[in-house]
Amino acid sequence: MKADAVKIADDVYWVGALDWDNRDFHGFAVPGMTYNAYLVFGDEKIALIDNVFEGFFPEFWARIQDAFKQEGLDEVKIDVLVQNHIENDHIGSIPELLEKCPNIEFYCSAVAASGLKKQIHALDNQEMNPVETGDTLDLGGKTLTFINAPMLHWPDSNFTLYNEGGILFSNDAFGQHVCESKRFDTDQSEAFMELHTRRFYANLVSLSSMLVVKKVEEMTEAGYLDNLKIIAPCHGQIWKNPQIAVDLYAKWATGKCDDKITVIYNTMHHSTQKLAHSLCEGIMSEGVDVKMHFLQMSPESDILADVLDSKAIALGVPTMMNNPYPKVGNLMYYFDATNMARIGDGKKAVTFSSKGWAGGAIKKLNESLAGAGFDVLEEDSIDIKFAPTDDELDQAYELGKKLAQIIKEE
Repeated sequence: MKADAVKIADDVYWVGALDWDNRDFHGFAVPGMTYNAYLVFGDEKIALIDNVFEGFFPEFWARIQDAFKQEGLDEVKIDVLVQNHIENDHIGSIPELLEKCPNIEFYCSAVAASGLKKQIHALDNQEMNPVETGDTLDLGGKTLTFINAPMLHWPDSNFTLYNEGGILFSNDAFGQHVCESKRFDTDQSEAFMELHTRRFYANLVSLSSMLVVKKVEEMTEAGYLDNLKIIAPCHGQIWKNPQIAVDLYAKWATGKCDDKITVIYNTMHHSTQKLAHSLCEGIMSEGVDVKMHFLQMSPESDILADVLDSKAIALGVPTMMNNPYPKVGNLMYYFDATNMARIGDGKKAVTFSSKGWAGGAIKKLNESLAGAGFDVLEEDSIDIKFAPTDDELDQAYELGKKLAQIIKEE
């Protein structure tokens, strides 16, 4: 097939793949995906930064061939593969790449070196070059500096800095799960970039927020960010305005939130739904932004993105067999796994429910939310029987108003 490489700087090309059809990536609802990989042409060596998912090698190889053509080179000869991460979407085409470039040298973190051989048996006899933070590789006129970044977002994760060009190949950090025909952040609106970067952070990076803060401090002190012109992640858009991406990560990692409340609900016969709507009216009466999610329709990945920069949440589900309506269980797992309620000063939470007889949802919701790190205002919980009366709807309105007032005072 034919596919074009995109020049992102002198002697540096995007040669990745576009996954237009993907709608789910390990539970993350996505509007398609990009698997970004890059070629850096030095005077003595040519380095490939990262790889693409299995099944996308034809497109990947076509772009590589085009990059060589744009550089005026007839023969494709890649000397170095820098593998910044070893999740399958980053390494799937390595066996086919080895067939084309059998003498390629591998550079990766020490953790990645062992993990690569465990996943790809074609690498059983491949010599690896494990790198530590500060190690460099001279390509001839172009120098790569390696920066280990464990748990951003896997233990093997690594950043690679092209020093002379001021390009940080950041792997999963600063990425987005989108699939767009144009490659740069400047091709999209600021709102688009903020939303999709936030979705990515909430679902894949929030657990490591303390490490994000430390890594940014470490890279700043080492001078790695002094000449930064581009951040080139492995998914999504390439940042020509890298400081925007760094500032967003600094905000989310330290728990800085907007005056915003996320309301999440499920319903059986519209009773809990009515409470949710009244609660939202109370929040809005105080001029506070509110985001509403219906659990039957909203993917957890979208909910987490709104919770990330909210100061509080309101969660409501009916009681079913003395327990919360079951679908909320998956969301509770995500809350606990991502640790986002504990970032910064934490997040407030209130709960509401409807029941037919004994109830039981509220107690378990409160326990689960507290276990996930939320500051639960248990005394304000609303638990009604059957359809809400006008007085009960007013109670929900007042709860929304009170919660909004609390977060505005913080």
